[in-house]
Amino acid sequence: MHENQNTTPMPSLIYGTAWKKDQTARLVLEALKSGFKGIDTACQPKHYNEALVGDALKLSGIDRSELFIQTKFTPVTGHDPSAIPYDKDAPLSEQVAQSFEVSKNNLKSDYVDALILHTPLFPFAHLIAVWRAMEKIYERGEAKALGISNCYDLNVLKRLYSEAEIKPAIVQNRFYEESDYDVHLRAWCNAQHITYQSFWSLTANPHLLGSRTIMKLALKYRKSEAQIFFAYLISQGITPLSGTTSKEHMRDDLETDRIVLESDEIEQISSLLHH
Repeated sequence: MHENQNTTPMPSLIYGTAWKKDQTARLVLEALKSGFKGIDTACQPKHYNEALVGDALKLSGIDRSELFIQTKFTPVTGHDPSAIPYDKDAPLSEQVAQSFEVSKNNLKSDYVDALILHTPLFPFAHLIAVWRAMEKIYERGEAKALGISNCYDLNVLKRLYSEAEIKPAIVQNRFYEESDYDVHLRAWCNAQHITYQSFWSLTANPHLLGSRTIMKLALKYRKSEAQIFFAYLISQGITPLSGTTSKEHMRDDLETDRIVLESDEIEQISSLLHH
């Protein structure tokens, strides 16, 4: 396995581009101007306009080497049947290859910093077939890291990890109560040095943002509840995605990695998650 040189480190916060539709280029440009260095997208026309992400990257004038760009391969089931960006009847390995060519073209880049499988496939043989195709892209140096998203079953993740030649370096999951905030899965990821990325971190957790604990900390630090919660996530080794459309919130979000919570404050927030 060769080492990839010049790999851009993953920033502590990533801008998410889902559901931005025709506003995608404007918002990505705004995020880059605000200081975001990480951009998350997917080759999934149903929820992402990846080509407009590429337009924004070009318009920004920022050197590609300074940015962390990640995209996803979305299996057939995750697409609108009328807009699948590859031949749905091709073998899985070919679907991955075609999707990735579309992504490179959309993003006007000959590599991505991370290629993420949008969701596990079943049976496991299908999952590993897709992973092998992603490994080929990694071996060519066109993806600097591989990851998986929407993977809430630790057994599936462990099996993928044991059978993969290029181990998953990222797990990107919805951060919400129904999965018990992935407490066991995150502990396992930490032990394997897998970065856990969270999405839906604010939207799914109004009860946490409105809690007395977080409101008191917001007053103490003179920050918003959202900033306190992001600072908490970062303290836990989590890389949150922010999909905000507000210029002000973009700037606020980027300040969160400078908020250093005390260990007892971190404990207090943790206890809200797992009461």
